[in-house]
Amino acid sequence: MGSLFEELVRREAVVRQRIDEIGEQIAELTGLLEAEEDKLSRLVITRETVQEVVSEASGAVEDLVAVPGPVNAGEAVASPIGVLTVPPWRPGMAASELPAAYRDAVEILSDAAAPMRAGQVAAAMVLEDSAAKREGLRSKLKRLVERGWATENEPGLSTLTASAADELADGPGGGPGEGRDGIASSPAG
Repeated sequence: MGSLFEELVRREAVVRQRIDEIGEQIAELTGLLEAEEDKLSRLVITRETVQEVVSEASGAVEDLVAVPGPVNAGEAVASPIGVLTVPPWRPGMAASELPAAYRDAVEILSDAAAPMRAGQVAAAMVLEDSAAKREGLRSKLKRLVERGWATENEPGLSTLTASAADELADGPGGGPGEGRDGIASSPAG
């Protein structure tokens, strides 16, 4: 009977060793997966940013070409590559003056009862739940903060500035969440 128990103990030790080896392989693969997901996220954000800059730059070039008349010798012509995509907020500005993704984020923040995280805004915009989408939206929210449209009182929590929120509330439709006809809209549209 002793040899049977010894054989079971030996087999148990072999299986435990194999489990440990597999656990180490899983940890290594998980680390590799996370590193590749980070690379992918950065590449997606870079591609989206380049597409945005190129599309807006091509529009700016068309605007420059469409301007009739000669350029005066002392007059500087703006470079289409340095186009400011999000204008700094100033009184009288409407969210409609922003690019679509920024406009959507501002409208969602204006409807929100409390500051929101990028993931919450992404969910309200019905974006796919991926790190790349959240990071892209997080950078857009940071840009809105830099340009005075939003504030970030706590890291990662964005809300509209009081002046921007007041201005948007006074716009057409009478208040946040209402369309031009006064009918309430959903946070996504």
